[in-house]
Amino acid sequence: MSKKKPLSHGQLRRMRTNHKKKLQQHDKSQSSIALPDSSLGNEQAGTIISRFGQHADVETQDGLISRCDIRRNIKSLVTGDKVIVRLSQHINQGNPTAIVGVVEAVHPRHSQLSRPDLYDGVKIIAANIDQIFIVSSVKPSFSTQIIDRYLVAAEDTGITPIIILNKIDLISEEESEAIEAALQRYRDIGYPVYKVSSTLLQGVDTLHELMKDKVSVFVGQSGVGKSSLINAIMPDAALITGDISENSGLGQHTTTTAKLLHIQEGGDLIDSPGVREFALWHLPAERVGWCFIEFRDYLGTCKFRDCKHLNDPGCAITAAYDAGEISSDRYQNYHKIIASLDEQRHARHFKVGPDE
Repeated sequence: MSKKKPLSHGQLRRMRTNHKKKLQQHDKSQSSIALPDSSLGNEQAGTIISRFGQHADVETQDGLISRCDIRRNIKSLVTGDKVIVRLSQHINQGNPTAIVGVVEAVHPRHSQLSRPDLYDGVKIIAANIDQIFIVSSVKPSFSTQIIDRYLVAAEDTGITPIIILNKIDLISEEESEAIEAALQRYRDIGYPVYKVSSTLLQGVDTLHELMKDKVSVFVGQSGVGKSSLINAIMPDAALITGDISENSGLGQHTTTTAKLLHIQEGGDLIDSPGVREFALWHLPAERVGWCFIEFRDYLGTCKFRDCKHLNDPGCAITAAYDAGEISSDRYQNYHKIIASLDEQRHARHFKVGPDE
C-alpha cells in the first residue's frame, strides 16, 4: 500500500480558507435573526463571561447573563473584556442560547494574556487580569522549564505571577527534596510560591485570600489539576475534570473556551484553555532575557551588544552565573527557551507556509 504524499503549502492554505468560509457561513446562519436597533434598549456596562465565535455571553450590572451578537467593527473580544452592550427590550428568559443583545463597543484593556498559535499567530486568551496563577504538579511531571515559560509570558504582559504546586499529596520522599529546592530558587528571586492539594483541600483557604477582589487566571500544563483546583476553590463551578492519559502521561484537555467565574468570597477567576507548552516564538531574544528578572541588573553591561550570554567573552550574565548569582536551573532554561524560538518559528513557517 503506497504512502500518501504530504499536502503542499498551497493545499494547506486552500483547506484553511475553505474551513474559515464554512465557519463564517455557520456564524451568519446562526445570527441570521439579527436584532433591529429599534428593538434594543439603552446602552449599559457589561463584562464578557465567554466568547463563542460571533457571539458572546455578557453579564450586566444586574447580574443578568445574555448571549449577544458582536458588532463587525469590533476586531477583538475576549473573556474579561469590559464592554458597552444593548439588550433587547423583549428578552426571552426561557431560551438561554437565544441572541438577545448586541455588544456595541469595548473599553481599553489594562492587561491581556496572549499565546502564540502556529496557524493563527498571537491569540489573546483573556483580558483585564490582575494576577496569573502558574499551576504545576508532580503529575504528569514537574518541570521548571514550563514554569519559566509562563513566567516569561507573565513578565512580558506585566501581570503579577504566583507559582502554585498542586497535588502535593502525590510527592514521594525521593522527589520532595529536589522539588522543594527548585521552588526555593523561585522564592529567592522574589516570586511567591504556594503548595496546595485540591484533593485534600490543603492550601485552598490561602488561595481564596489571594484571589479576593482580584481577577485571576490559572495557567499550566494540561493535567496539573487546574480544573480540579478550581472545583475545590469554587464547588459550584462544576468544571469537568480530566485524568492523566495512561498512554502518553500527558494531561487530557478539559477546558475549551475561556470562561469568567465569580468567587463567592469576592473576586473573579478566568478558566482558560489548557496548553501543554507555552510557546514564546513571538518574542525577540532580548525581551526573553529581560523577562528573566534576575538578569536585569546585568543586561546592557556585557562587552558586546549582540552578546548571546553563552560563551561570549565579557558576558555579564555568564559571569553572574559563574559567581552563583543566577541559578543553574534558570540559566539553562533561559538558553533552552532561546534555542526553541527558532525551532518554533520554523515550525510555524512550515505549517503556515512562506506566503502568510
